[in-house]
Amino acid sequence: MPLSFQDLIPNDFDYNAYLNDNKINLLLGDTHNGVEYSRKIIHSPTFNVDKNNATPFPPEYDDLIRLHYIVRSRKALTVLEFGVGRSTIVMADALLNNRLCYLKYSQVNLRRDSAYQIHSIDNIDDYIQMVSSQIPETLLKENVCNLYFSELEMGVFNGRVCTYYSTLPNVCPDVIYLDGPDQFSPKGNVRGITTKHQDRMPMAADILTIEHFLQPSCLIIVDGRTANARFLKCNLQRNWSHCYNEKWDQHFFELQESPLGVYNKRMIDFCLTNSFYNRISNI
Repeated sequence: MPLSFQDLIPNDFDYNAYLNDNKINLLLGDTHNGVEYSRKIIHSPTFNVDKNNATPFPPEYDDLIRLHYIVRSRKALTVLEFGVGRSTIVMADALLNNRLCYLKYSQVNLRRDSAYQIHSIDNIDDYIQMVSSQIPETLLKENVCNLYFSELEMGVFNGRVCTYYSTLPNVCPDVIYLDGPDQFSPKGNVRGITTKHQDRMPMAADILTIEHFLQPSCLIIVDGRTANARFLKCNLQRNWSHCYNEKWDQHFFELQESPLGVYNKRMIDFCLTNSFYNRISNI
């Protein structure tokens, strides 16, 4: 059964109630109230492709609320994030809540060295330093946030031009969030081709290189970046179910395979219960 939006977010999901219950705006130092947070912000055509724009993107609370909810509802253990930002703090908070609720069970029954941690990578050190300075003390004390700097390089995947981070965190994620890198940062070119052009677009291939390590039930979330999402869809080789929500402008990929063994099955049983098995029943 293909992955559907209802598998991720209920139809009657109340964004404002969830934001207030989890204090997501306060987590980010935003005390403003009374905004309709479920509305997608529409920017100017060149907002995302202006290499001279030094203004940080404003928070899109609909995206952040969904990320927090997905990490909580799937009882996620380890998040791998491409692109450091506000989402890092929001997902770290969700993971900390998961730890408070499920640590005793996971320590006894699951096998995950990096449980209840987010590992976020970026090639722009200023972003890393900015987010580091904004991480709440509670997250720092619990070692939930792990931020990494890596160079970004042009390369190829099966002959297709793309970008790679030179080093990746050595973790096994059950949720991957792809929201970086930007298109103007990679070094080098491939036969003269680079993403450093307004008419190009981001084309990250890092996930493809670690696909064979990912465990069944892993969820990939791609924020916007539709060309990159289609690149992943064309090149991922395992049984991924894909869905795209135009309103959210987000792509979702779920690895729908039977468990690898007893520990992967225990994790799926605990985190997703029968809902996952119902989706793979015809595989």
